[in-house]
Amino acid sequence: MSNQQIVSPLPGIFYRRPAPDQPPFKEVGDAVSVGNVIGLIEVMKSFHEVKSDKAGTIAQFLVDNEDAVMAGQPLVDLND
Repeated sequence: MSNQQIVSPLPGIFYRRPAPDQPPFKEVGDAVSVGNVIGLIEVMKSFHEVKSDKAGTIAQFLVDNEDAVMAGQPLVDLND
């Protein structure tokens, strides 16, 4: 298995859930296809979907929910 990463497209706050009372978009062990939403980035009260540009299985999240992230920062490790 090779290891790939999904990176943040922009700086902001990373959210794993669409809303506080809803389940996370994806969990460790979930399969991910190209185009799947894995989280949200909040920038100045505007929310942007983080979509996978790779397919695989989520091995781990590299940031926690509500962590500040930078553009290009790895968010998720994927296994093929």
